Amino acid sequence: MSGHSKWHNIQAKKGKADAARGRIFTKLGREIAVAAKGNPNPETNSKLADVIAKAKANNMPNDNIQRCIKKAAGELGSATYETLVYEGYGVGGSALIINTLTDNKNRTAGDVRSTLSKCGGELGSTGCVSYMFTNRGLLVIERTLELDEDTLTEYAIEAGADDVVTLDDVYEVYTDPSAFSDVRKYLEGKGIEFLEADVRMIPQNKITLNEENTEKFIKLLDKLEELDDVQDVYHNVELPDDEEED
Repeated sequence: MSGHSKWHNIQAKKGKADAARGRIFTKLGREIAVAAKGNPNPETNSKLADVIAKAKANNMPNDNIQRCIKKAAGELGSATYETLVYEGYGVGGSALIINTLTDNKNRTAGDVRSTLSKCGGELGSTGCVSYMFTNRGLLVIERTLELDEDTLTEYAIEAGADDVVTLDDVYEVYTDPSAFSDVRKYLEGKGIEFLEADVRMIPQNKITLNEENTEKFIKLLDKLEELDDVQDVYHNVELPDDEEED
């Protein structure tokens, strides 16, 4: 039975990962389509180029990306999507910023409020937690023998980046949001690929929750990310390494 149980657990984890990947691709597809509306050429549409870079960093197949761009005019021609940002609190005094892309803000607000409430959190007013975060461009790059710290730092300075942080297995390149596109394009021109590439809200300080509240908080993150209209969730909680994907 233990073997069967182990296989079941592996399959359950794979199923969860596949479902999460499907949700990510759906959300990225919507972002691509919205960015492509009016100008489907990433060479002259920097916003679209940035979203494509984000999609590639999430391993979205190029065929999917091109399909989203081609379908943009037809599918979104009659729909008006808007970006709405919600701020709120989770368990243990945790702070959340929730980016959404929606064609029905009443539905989205209700879904976000309900999800927070059911998981021990609450929706806050605009500005209630955003002051705890800084909006920055972030490019995460794998550390390899071919790309040493000095070379990357030189490239980053030439490109106009703010900072390069070296971790055990990756480099993190930080930029001002207004310089993100230029830095990304410059590094891509040097043949560099990204594990992550987007402009995000980064917490100025992180908090640590006890084990019980950490489990509750992870459940809240999962529930929020399952909402169709939610694109990104930013928070200030120090999570276990295997959960640090947000």
